[in-house]
Amino acid sequence: MPGAIKPLSSETSIESPSVNNTRLRRFLVLAAVKLLKRIVPSHGSLLFIADKLCIKFGPLRNLPEASTMRFVHQHTSIPVPKVYCAFTRKGWTYIVMERIDGEMLGLHWRERSDDSKTKILQQLKSMVAEMRNISPPRGQTQGICNVDGGPIWDCRLPGTSRHGPFESVHDFHRHLRGGFDADPNHYEEVSKLIAMQDKAWPPPVFTHGDLSSLNILVRGDKIVGIIDWETAGWYPSYWEYTTASQVSPMNYFWRDEIDKFLDPMPEALEMETIRQKYFGDF
Repeated sequence: MPGAIKPLSSETSIESPSVNNTRLRRFLVLAAVKLLKRIVPSHGSLLFIADKLCIKFGPLRNLPEASTMRFVHQHTSIPVPKVYCAFTRKGWTYIVMERIDGEMLGLHWRERSDDSKTKILQQLKSMVAEMRNISPPRGQTQGICNVDGGPIWDCRLPGTSRHGPFESVHDFHRHLRGGFDADPNHYEEVSKLIAMQDKAWPPPVFTHGDLSSLNILVRGDKIVGIIDWETAGWYPSYWEYTTASQVSPMNYFWRDEIDKFLDPMPEALEMETIRQKYFGDF
């Protein structure tokens, strides 16, 4: 039988803090969403309420994204939206943040010159290097967790969307395969997966977790924003590469570019392919 997964601590209900959560700000945000969501431009759960302001809201949004954007802004030069207010009410999260003036990189990627593509990918490579060099906040165990030490969030993982936190990469791997350990009765591929996951891994690194061309904003040849940080946190060193490789139908061309801004990790990609086959993400 699968064994129990060891969490980072017994306090698995660690919650991220709200931001500028005053009664007046809550009232204004809730009123704006109620009054404007049907009459102003929006993109899914993102409501544009001014040239420089937008509100991200919904039951699947969580406060760690606001914490993450503030954390990245404080510790790197990576352009992220400024967070003005963030809170949770009746199971929904609201994040008021800067609306960055830029277009999604994927919109006109094929029309760009090789020189333009190279400039952008070099910028992205530098930003990834900055992320991977961030240390966890003082006093926080370097396990698999979000920036506040709480659960990670990823709808692509099996089971519920919130997972952990986990004390180590090994514990995270056991969780991803349902707690199963090595056994001669496993399918050959499952045994291979467990052997690959159970080898020694370097410490977790800070990871965006969804570096799609749709989450990179540009003006001309300059990256002006990296958005959608809800999946971010400390993950195994390969996680940025394997998640970026899981492209959407709108993003297939991006697979050809990933090795130009991330170190290729073919063995990890094979490992993740086997995991998804037997312990599915979707």
